[in-house]
Amino acid sequence: MSELQKSGASAQRAAIVGTGSYAPARVMTNADFEKIVDTTDEWITTRTGIKERHFAAEDEATSDMAAEAARRALQAAGAAADEVEMIVVATITPDMPFPNTACLVQEKIGARKAFCFDIEAACSGFVYAAEIARRFVEGGALRTALVIGAEKMSSMIDWKDRSTCVLFGDGAGAAVIQPSRDGRGIRGAVLHSDGSLGELLMVPGGGSRAPASHESVDKGLHFLKMQGREVFKYAVNNMTAAALEVLEKTGLKKDQIACVIPHQANHRIIKAVADRVGIPLERFFINVDRYGNTSAASVIIALDEAVRSGRVRPGDLVMFLVFGGGFTWGAMVLEWSG
Repeated sequence: MSELQKSGASAQRAAIVGTGSYAPARVMTNADFEKIVDTTDEWITTRTGIKERHFAAEDEATSDMAAEAARRALQAAGAAADEVEMIVVATITPDMPFPNTACLVQEKIGARKAFCFDIEAACSGFVYAAEIARRFVEGGALRTALVIGAEKMSSMIDWKDRSTCVLFGDGAGAAVIQPSRDGRGIRGAVLHSDGSLGELLMVPGGGSRAPASHESVDKGLHFLKMQGREVFKYAVNNMTAAALEVLEKTGLKKDQIACVIPHQANHRIIKAVADRVGIPLERFFINVDRYGNTSAASVIIALDEAVRSGRVRPGDLVMFLVFGGGFTWGAMVLEWSG
């Protein structure tokens, strides 16, 4: 039983009280990709806005990156690992089918008191995971949750597919969620899914439908498959709708949002969403040029950078906008407590 339960404290707002992120040392630029696939820096930059991305070392797994981001988030929050009561890792690239990546992170950081599980909502994963943690904290079930988005996207890239291999990167971000210390925190969220569109963005092999075999490997079923034009259309429409919905749900106006942190997949998607929502692009925090698409790690890496650079300050209202395979999408608004 948590201290909140013992004390009989009432539900209160949950807040992100510390963030951390990690990017592997190896960087691949567009010029590097020109040497291995038929593409150009101009083609990649014009269509995606990406200039470089980080890739993990061969012996560096998702849990390794997640653990390092977690340590940095705990340090920023002034919290110790033994205070953590729940670890949720959002990922589509776990170290292995089981045990879950969160359990592996628990061992690496020494969070012995935590119960641990993974969730899989692709690029929407961090917001899904943060909303789960928020409910536990606001309900008084626990006091300290560690939420991580971490991906080794290089493990599922088809390096011969020029339409997808240039888009993705590896990395991890983490957030510590606790009861608000100053009344600020997560204002609200909206989450959505549409399983009828799953085939537009997927990895078909490796599960119970198509278990790993020589045949599945020969057919390339373990690589990411994406119908880019269709994904682009749905991403813009659904992220726009989610932004407007979360504003209505929280009773906020567009001009009150100080910073929008969208999923970092494509600069053209971000610009289209900004235009449709009616929030100036300069209020969007964008780092896709330096990281590419890191899936579930995307928005939390961006939040950590925004906070550490001073782009997000105490009292600022921040909106997350996400969209990923499944399809999954959503939005969350938080008031940064600092």
